[in-house]
Amino acid sequence: MTVVGAILLAAGLGAAVSQALGSALSDRFGRRPILVVAASLSVLLYAGLALSIGMSAPVWTIALVYIVSRSALTIIRPVISAMVADLTAREKLTEAYGILRTGANIGWAAGPAIGGFLIAFLTWGWLFAIAALICGIVALIVFLRVRESPHEVSTTVSFRSIFPAGNNPPFLAFLVLGLLLFVVAGQMGSTLSIFTVRMVGLSPTQYGLLLTLNGLLVVFFQYLTTLSLRRVAKFRALVLGSLLYGLGYLSLGWITTFGWAMGAMAVVTMGEMIVSPVMLSVVGELSPADQRGRYMGQFGLGQTVGTALGPLVGGVLLDVFPSDARFVWGPVALIAVITAVGYYYWARRFVLRAPQRTA
Repeated sequence: MTVVGAILLAAGLGAAVSQALGSALSDRFGRRPILVVAASLSVLLYAGLALSIGMSAPVWTIALVYIVSRSALTIIRPVISAMVADLTAREKLTEAYGILRTGANIGWAAGPAIGGFLIAFLTWGWLFAIAALICGIVALIVFLRVRESPHEVSTTVSFRSIFPAGNNPPFLAFLVLGLLLFVVAGQMGSTLSIFTVRMVGLSPTQYGLLLTLNGLLVVFFQYLTTLSLRRVAKFRALVLGSLLYGLGYLSLGWITTFGWAMGAMAVVTMGEMIVSPVMLSVVGELSPADQRGRYMGQFGLGQTVGTALGPLVGGVLLDVFPSDARFVWGPVALIAVITAVGYYYWARRFVLRAPQRTA
């Protein structure tokens, strides 16, 4: 599991750099062209991944192609987030990102269910060939139907300008806290799958249902949750969401049944529904109009590095404590609590002393 975590970390680092670069280029050349290029490149890379798996290529070859393909595909995420900020009034940003997450999680809910169904009669290579086809559909939709969003165009893209956090202390502190929280969020992938299937004894289908539950809860309750946060200060929402993340994962230390796992996933998802749109809204508020892509890209960098570190941290904990789940999920929950405390002091330092900010 430590080796698996290391591969995922490498993929995350590659994706983080590509997001920062791609979103900066979107400030210079426009959002739509970068989306078309990223989606089109993903078609070729996922086709290469399918071919490598189909030909039983060495595992490190497959890992390398996976790292590059993930780097290309994740460019799309911060560019779309920047487009939302371009098109949305400041006071509506949280709601807009809530709607965006609802659409994204329809795919997140359907993905595990569809993959679990297809793997019953298709090989792994064909699954990634289908992924290539889906990327092609995305590229076609963007090319034919998506219009460029109105935004201030940056005249230059330099290495220093790609990483603007150094000149914005509130944003830099927010990035560090976000990275910690994404380490916690990153446990939902390989760590949770190995833990529930190999340590607890749940079936792969039941693990897939956990992810499907996560996606369905977001689809049906994300917008309502976002609306309920209208009158809540953003830093308070971040503190609450972080604590729910910690509570949900901590409860896995005493898991006994599939129903218990479903309940823990529901609590984790509540935390996710609270923090995810609020974090993007804060980034949108902190970013200058001509650097939204850069800011979203650097936030995406922190998000990707955090979620990539998550499997590495979880993999090490699973290897070191293979028989006591409390020592696997206790440290994860502690990171979430530290993040919650950090958001509180971030607000005292940068928000409550600055009445002009709305975070």
